[in-house]
Amino acid sequence: MQVFEQFRTVSVDDIDHLNHVNNIRYLEWIQAIARLHWTSITTDQQRQSNVWVVLRHEIDYKASAYVGENIHLKTYVTECMGVTSIRIVEIYNADTQKLLVKSQTKWCLTDPESKRPKRIPEDILTIFD
Repeated sequence: MQVFEQFRTVSVDDIDHLNHVNNIRYLEWIQAIARLHWTSITTDQQRQSNVWVVLRHEIDYKASAYVGENIHLKTYVTECMGVTSIRIVEIYNADTQKLLVKSQTKWCLTDPESKRPKRIPEDILTIFD
């Protein structure tokens, strides 16, 4: 399993009315790291021929993050089958290693022209190992 990682520092713009990171911001980070991972391991041709769309997000909020805290994001794909894949994103406090958020997203591979689901080709399956 290939793990892709990223570090961020929580900014004032990430904070909601309760003075912690807004739930929507976590969702944005979940989608952003998935995109970064995808672009880091694929060719231009693979990206032009394949587009991932979200079918389902499940997000467990375990603890809060606050302005100035350093966070550590990790993502990996646990399953690829047919036209779908399951991607996990874990978000930790980088200093304490406390798990803040864990998500599981079901993605569907689509053809960019027809917008229809397409079977995950072998060259894509192998890059997630």
